[in-house]
Amino acid sequence: MRATGGAKQAATTPETLLLVGNPNVGKSVVFGLLTGRYVHVSNYPGTTIEVTRSGARLAGSEVSVVDTPGVNRLTPRSEDERVTRNLILESPGCPILQIADAKNLPRALLLTSELAELGAPLALALNMQDEARARGVQINVAELAARLGIPIVETVAIEAGAREATERAAVAATPPSSLPSYPAEVEAAIAEATFRLAVVGMTARFVAIQLLSGDGSIADDVASALAPEIRPTFLRAATEVRTAYGEGYALAISAARHRWVDGHLAGNYHTQPEERASWSGQISRWALHPLRGALLLGSLLYATLWFVGLFGAGTLVDLMENGVFGQVVNPAAIRLIDAVFPFAHEHAQETIRIDLELPLTPAHSLPLGLGWERTVPSTAYEAAGAAGAVVAASTWTQVARFIHDFLVGPYGILTMAVSYGIAIVLPIVLTFFLVFSFLEDSGYLPRLAVMLHRVFRMMGLNGKAVLPMVLGLGCDTMATMTARILETRQQRLIVTLLLALAVPCSAQLGVLLAMMASISFLGAAIWVGLMIAIMISVGFLASKIFPGERGDFLLEIPPIRRPVFGNIVVKTSARLEWYLKEVVPLFILGTILLFVLDRTHGLALLRDLASPVVVRWLGLPIETTDAFIVGFLRRDYGAVLLLQAGTAATLTAAQVLVCMVVITLFVPCVANVFMIAKEHGWKTAVAMTGFIFPFAFFVGGCLRFAIQALRLPV
Repeated sequence: MRATGGAKQAATTPETLLLVGNPNVGKSVVFGLLTGRYVHVSNYPGTTIEVTRSGARLAGSEVSVVDTPGVNRLTPRSEDERVTRNLILESPGCPILQIADAKNLPRALLLTSELAELGAPLALALNMQDEARARGVQINVAELAARLGIPIVETVAIEAGAREATERAAVAATPPSSLPSYPAEVEAAIAEATFRLAVVGMTARFVAIQLLSGDGSIADDVASALAPEIRPTFLRAATEVRTAYGEGYALAISAARHRWVDGHLAGNYHTQPEERASWSGQISRWALHPLRGALLLGSLLYATLWFVGLFGAGTLVDLMENGVFGQVVNPAAIRLIDAVFPFAHEHAQETIRIDLELPLTPAHSLPLGLGWERTVPSTAYEAAGAAGAVVAASTWTQVARFIHDFLVGPYGILTMAVSYGIAIVLPIVLTFFLVFSFLEDSGYLPRLAVMLHRVFRMMGLNGKAVLPMVLGLGCDTMATMTARILETRQQRLIVTLLLALAVPCSAQLGVLLAMMASISFLGAAIWVGLMIAIMISVGFLASKIFPGERGDFLLEIPPIRRPVFGNIVVKTSARLEWYLKEVVPLFILGTILLFVLDRTHGLALLRDLASPVVVRWLGLPIETTDAFIVGFLRRDYGAVLLLQAGTAATLTAAQVLVCMVVITLFVPCVANVFMIAKEHGWKTAVAMTGFIFPFAFFVGGCLRFAIQALRLPV
């Protein structure tokens, strides 16, 4: 590692450091190197974009490091880019450490040309030097640093010494001495606009250039951060700039930035063609080939199915559910609660002993065991004698029994919510997160997005939607949150709907695959084909109904890499932490809802209401009604009940196929409904649920009558 400094050295350590860079350049890895602790993740106000902050000690001082979303430009086309631009504007003069992919320096310097206009201290870290050298990339770092007037370091973020190099660069950050040179007419317009916008301070020139470049959102975003007394002045000036110059200078500004980049690259950036195709290049080409890519995808899906569906949903779940929780955790929890609430049992009232010869005092303490006492007024003894005391004790018995059942009953927090979230779902999401982190670290997922882009276009989406869809095969609740990566609200709504409707989670998928043993190959083909057809059809119709524009498909294709074990562990651990914090509480909330319904006889009412639909429309036995009711809270458990009915010969092959279709199209679980509400609001969550429930039963009934009419041998 070596650092090359610019002309000036920062005198003091900054209080805040912004990490900025293109997507997939190792920015988050550098963030982890600099901080390594006290990570705080929160949504940027008014958006669903997460921003990570953490404390770090740089040059002996505490610094707040902000990991901004990856961007390709500061004239935003997506919510990610808008958030990064706003974070920079909210911290005028704050030092910026730009992380760049050394083998793609031209793209990185285009972003540098925009950051330079801010006039803030800037440093550049050329990351992934190992890959750059392997591709024959040569960079004259000393000369480039001298031309830009900023410190530049070369790093390999996963190797030793990277932290020290990036820390030196961050501390030495200095305002660039080189800025893009615009034509005289453009420069005059920028100067005039800067003068009018001087009220915003040192970022006035940057704001002026953004307005002239066609950044339509910057005026409102800047105004919202200004003091109320100067906000009208700024908005009036921004309107005057737009009126006077419009967006006619955007092409000239873009061309000037490209010339600036080319000028700095000349003589400082050389590439040599590879003599032979590397193994990573071969796999990269195969992944994008129509035929070989399909074969590679099929192999990966098979491996994923084995690892997640058989090992995770089978071996690990059986170990956790029947071994750890079934034999150790749940029995211990029940014994503990029974000891704390001994009067929760039916026979507890018979053990109550009341000594009527005790002296009557204004208030008499009635012992209830294990230190619990209930104070009974002496008038109760006088008025009702022993009977009154027994009634008082019986009241406590009912309270104790309520608490007992709430914790360890059939719908208990410990025996249901925690068991489900930890013993059943956690092993499945753990194995899926491992696979997903492996594919993510290898660079395969962007290639999968390119392969399936045309298919997703039919649903009003683009290839980026592949990522949350694939993640949905692990956990729909978590995948709903990752739909944030899509640019437009329309796309996020469509993906959220399709995840809730037709993407089975890994736990449910394992049960559905087991149910296939009860049907023929034709029946299995009908199920798969029907799910694909429904997904495409509903997606197409939703793209016509939901308002909004279709986002551009701009996706960085990183090289195929050998996954690093440490990266996989870190990413999986972070996702598991998210699961425990975000999803498990939703399971608990859903269990509480089910407990309340059971206590208020709401479940019995739902069973009475649903039975006619299940029996007459779907043609299923009345016993399957409970499976659909429980399936709302735990869709995989609903599928398990149907699987048990199928293996016990209670259901015919045709009925098994109908059950598979309905339980697949069912709302995944209460947790997913809560997540939809969290991301899009309760109105959207209720609307989607109101569509999915009847739609699932409608499709199941139509399939039942179609099988009967056509006499299909399913």
